[in-house]
Amino acid sequence: MSVTIKDIAKKAGVSYSTVSKALRNSPLVKKPTKIKIKEIAEQLGYQPNAAARSLVQKKSYTVGVIWPTVERVAPSILITKLNELLEEHSYTTLLSINKVDQAIATFNRFQVDAIIVFGELDNVQELSLASTVPILHYGVQTLKDAPTIDVNRQYAIKLGVTHLKELGHEHIAFIGDQSKENTLQRAKLVGFLEGMGLNEKSEIEKLVIPTNGLELHDGYMAAKQLFERQSNISAVISGSYDLTRGILRAANEFDYNVPKHFSIVSYDNIPQSEDLHIELTTVGVPISRIASEITKCVLTMIESKEPTRSVVLEPEININESTRKI
Repeated sequence: MSVTIKDIAKKAGVSYSTVSKALRNSPLVKKPTKIKIKEIAEQLGYQPNAAARSLVQKKSYTVGVIWPTVERVAPSILITKLNELLEEHSYTTLLSINKVDQAIATFNRFQVDAIIVFGELDNVQELSLASTVPILHYGVQTLKDAPTIDVNRQYAIKLGVTHLKELGHEHIAFIGDQSKENTLQRAKLVGFLEGMGLNEKSEIEKLVIPTNGLELHDGYMAAKQLFERQSNISAVISGSYDLTRGILRAANEFDYNVPKHFSIVSYDNIPQSEDLHIELTTVGVPISRIASEITKCVLTMIESKEPTRSVVLEPEININESTRKI
């Protein structure tokens, strides 16, 4: 016979409810009791029955995540951290890289407890209303959006511009994805234009180097284009960590030293920025704080069954050796 929660409760001298909460790592159970229950469960060889738990508690303890890419460094770090935090609360993460409407339909059929959508959609409100499962959006907050975690990309880039200006830089270039359909990246461009006070088309074309994406190769090609102009650019703001890696590769080919020949500020506040040959000055919300806020909002959404408010997180700047005074 298989071991049940009742068996564990009887041996531990506690209620079924306490055992259930302890095995889910609930903060409502005191740590010594939690440790005791988990030890007894292990001794008895208890294996949780996910299907039975789902029927009793009307939860699947799964969260569907709709993901734009598995290739870029920053998103990969974020999903790994998010998965770890959800696991601490006994939730399993299901990842989909399908089209958003298809993924939402699939997750509804699987009856996940919540869905997290990474990316920007014009029809997110329609999709949210059509879903029987609550949806949390990671993007840019607007009046029409579903509950959203907004990391204020626009302000983050403005922080980078302000820092460079304070160091004496006047000729600053921006390298990033400016495709109209990607409003997450457009927000970064708007932050750059506002920070620089640019509105003339000729100046924008001179200082803004568009890319076809946010990968290393995109940054490399954009930087080559910039360096081949032999312009008087003294600083660059990069739209992502992967773009920055490409920019540094191109700089190496042109024998340009950072920060001797130009300073660089990179979007994406991630620990991996320390792994390059130079410590980057970065802007953005720390990846650990983003993951914590997403986890908190998702769990509130699941537990309370009430509408979750959108949250705008405050970006910060970490100043390192890739920027210097001129």
